[in-house]
Amino acid sequence: MSTETMRAIRWAGPGELAEDTVPVPVPGPGRVLVRVERVGICGSDLAIRRGEHARARPGVIVGHEFAGVVVAAPGDTAPALAPGTSVAVRPLIACRDRGTTPLCGPCASGSPHVCASLGLYGVDEPGGLAQYVAVRTEAAHPVRGDVPADVAVLAEPLAVAVHAVARSGLRPGATVAVFGAGPIGLFTALVARYRGAGRVILVEPNDWRRRTAEGRGFTVLAAGSEAPARVRELTGGGADIVFDSAGHAAVALQVTEAARIQGTIVVAGVHKTPPAVDLRGVNFAEQTLIGTRVYSREDFLTAIGLLEKDELGLASLPTTTYPLSASQDAFDAAGLGEGSVKILIAPNHDGS
Repeated sequence: MSTETMRAIRWAGPGELAEDTVPVPVPGPGRVLVRVERVGICGSDLAIRRGEHARARPGVIVGHEFAGVVVAAPGDTAPALAPGTSVAVRPLIACRDRGTTPLCGPCASGSPHVCASLGLYGVDEPGGLAQYVAVRTEAAHPVRGDVPADVAVLAEPLAVAVHAVARSGLRPGATVAVFGAGPIGLFTALVARYRGAGRVILVEPNDWRRRTAEGRGFTVLAAGSEAPARVRELTGGGADIVFDSAGHAAVALQVTEAARIQGTIVVAGVHKTPPAVDLRGVNFAEQTLIGTRVYSREDFLTAIGLLEKDELGLASLPTTTYPLSASQDAFDAAGLGEGSVKILIAPNHDGS
């Protein structure tokens, strides 16, 4: 490539993002160079900027939700990743990806998404808030070329929802309650309905997010102490499956109330500190409590397939795209949770 340097956004310490000029990475064996078209901002990125992420260190190029186009690849790279191929990047880095030996138990048994030392582009290696990123070939998944970058970049958060619904054991006709109508919660509700759920109820404190979910045909309740009782009332005794997509301490105490006797609770949101949970309620109601972490490779591929066919209507969701130079503004907007389901950054399109 003729370009030798590029612009990137580094986390510079609590509250600070800094634009920097850095060398364009050279893709060595087993990697491809991706021109980044879109980066999505999520809650963990906001935690990094606040200085609340356990592993992130100042100087890292942030951003783990990203999609782009392959621009360079070693000669032994598979034809599916030839230059010009649109890709969504699966940003997980397991010990088997690093060539660590011996492998941890999960990687050895085929579950690298719960690797004992799981890492992430944008935290443990340079991420997507740069004009180019060199990623492992197994992390770059082709996306049909006519899928807009604004849609392809949703593969990562959608895969989280796909995995959560798969873990829930949802059966057609099941009643579902989702606490939290941010991107993960809304996507979880959409996937659950697509998989055959009967009634799907969302519980959300933000008025704009409630209106957005209502516009997608869901029953939506305001968050608060009365929400579990309203869920029980609307479902005739409690939802078959309750998803915690909020990761908020108040929700952890409410999900057991909202689930029916012998119902299932899926913890999809990441709690920043260990919350109080009514385990006595779990005992007495014989509820099933399921944890879920990110997604498998298969979940990611499923998410791409859903996006390529627009099975969930995500192409029409409101998003807002910022140039790389306005990354601070993009992070501020993402923290508000209003006006856009997803805030995006376009590292190579400063005029967008």
